[in-house]
Amino acid sequence: MNKKPTVVVALGGNALLRRGEPLEADIQRRNIALASQQIAELTQRWNVVLVHGNGPQVGLLALQNSAYPEVAPYPLDVLGAESQGMIGYLLMQELKNCLPQMQISTLLTQVEVDPDDNAFSNPTKYIGPVYDRQQADSLSQEKGWAIKADGPYFRRVVPSPKPRRIIETDAINALIEHGHLVVCGGGGGIPVVRHEQRLQGVEAVIDKDLSAAFLAEQIGADALLILTDADAVYLDWGTPQQRPLQKTTPSDLAGIHFDAGSMGPKIAAASHFVSQCHAIAGIGALEDANKILAGNKGTLIASSR
Repeated sequence: MNKKPTVVVALGGNALLRRGEPLEADIQRRNIALASQQIAELTQRWNVVLVHGNGPQVGLLALQNSAYPEVAPYPLDVLGAESQGMIGYLLMQELKNCLPQMQISTLLTQVEVDPDDNAFSNPTKYIGPVYDRQQADSLSQEKGWAIKADGPYFRRVVPSPKPRRIIETDAINALIEHGHLVVCGGGGGIPVVRHEQRLQGVEAVIDKDLSAAFLAEQIGADALLILTDADAVYLDWGTPQQRPLQKTTPSDLAGIHFDAGSMGPKIAAASHFVSQCHAIAGIGALEDANKILAGNKGTLIASSR
């Protein structure tokens, strides 16, 4: 029986394709090779369940998809499944290169959402590449996309409903029990709704940090690790007074405002998991992955200090 504690790792899509980099396969392979080295080191102590983002990738698929007008565009749930297979394959291959003796499994994962979620009337999830103002206005008119500012640039936004149920939870638990490193819930999972007893995909992309925290709670994980392009959670970010939070609690974080477009959802997801499961959560940079949960880098969130 597998006795190691379990950590769910949320790896951002921008760690696989960094902001401003061309959306090319070789660049993704290079970034994934670096990420896999860090993830592989975690397996010395933890059972690892890896959830990855797909924002840049699914947006690229949507662009490629719309370039051939003779065929009706494929819906976002199908494109999300494509991105899970593509990124999952690259991760599985590089992780196997780092861990030749370990079983690595990538699992297409459906996540049930509420068809009446308010997110469907207020798109907020960024996907695809960044554009300047002129490009954004042109694409909005041409394709009917919702587009919002993302820092100094603009990106397409789509609905991001909250996860309600992970369909493949039992399969994930079985793989963990047999010692597999599991890649699942890619892009937050393929969004589906239930009509009576039938599942059906919907036009949305689920936030991968919320989905990772939800998965961690569902499988009874011991820790949640959110890896991002910031090396820690900062107070007074962007001001001369900015300073990193090293160790904190959900109650301490509850009274602090964080940017809803970047760190806010990560903190909300981590705090909810810690409060519900009395476990620990870490937020920090990919290169510090093996030090964050020990409290030596990044930000560690626990029920009490």
